[in-house]
Amino acid sequence: MSREINKDTQLCMSLSGRPGNFGTRFHNYLYQALDLNFIYKAFTTQDIEAAVKGVRALGIRGCAVSMPFKEACIPFLDELDPSATAIQSVNTIVNDDGFLRAYNTDYIAVAKLLDSHKVPRDAVFALRGSGGMGKAVVAAIRDAGFKTGYIIARNEANGRALAEEYGYQWKADIGDLAVDMIVNVTPIGMAGGVEADSLAFKTQVIDRASIVFDVVALPVETPLIRYGREHGKKVITGAEVAALQAVEQFVLYTGKRPSDELIEAAATHARS
Repeated sequence: MSREINKDTQLCMSLSGRPGNFGTRFHNYLYQALDLNFIYKAFTTQDIEAAVKGVRALGIRGCAVSMPFKEACIPFLDELDPSATAIQSVNTIVNDDGFLRAYNTDYIAVAKLLDSHKVPRDAVFALRGSGGMGKAVVAAIRDAGFKTGYIIARNEANGRALAEEYGYQWKADIGDLAVDMIVNVTPIGMAGGVEADSLAFKTQVIDRASIVFDVVALPVETPLIRYGREHGKKVITGAEVAALQAVEQFVLYTGKRPSDELIEAAATHARS
């Protein structure tokens, strides 16, 4: 039975240009499973300053932040955790009695996955994309000790800027480049998108790599991940990133860390 909402119920929320259901279903599942007096709701806004001020004024405990607000919200916050400072991008706000501290749990999740999957630090990588998530992934890769890599982006200004900021090289196209790890941070392969059935890299590029990393969370098996599995590659999925970053948010909001079994149940529920 669900806990009844009362005056002491703590609200957590998300702010996104295009709200989805993963976070709402994931967090609320865990609140109910752990009998916590919390509720989670997704929102969008046309006024990020007013929205963040509302988080502070109404005592909203936590706020997940998605595009296009990850950088726009920063001027209205009190402090950035090193995970957000490293990339000047925020995806989580925690409200402690009116003091707003910001984190980037995407960065935290990627760093943990590179460790848990034992990705060799001498691996040469190619990352396709140059948006906000790309920045979190590149920063985590750089800070983990990867020395050689390429940012593949058709937008030269964004791609070159991202590459130069983190000490890598920019290329408009991967061409015949051979790398150990390929990373997709574009929407290619995303369910419901115009390129839902497309591979983010050419098959000959995937064939030469040993590690395939796709941050697209839905579907769990993107065309890139499916191809990688079928051809014996080590794979890191966007579903792993989404669940792990959401867990880190949950811990920041509640102070509770669920068991691995409960996390998997919540992630499965959120994707259903």
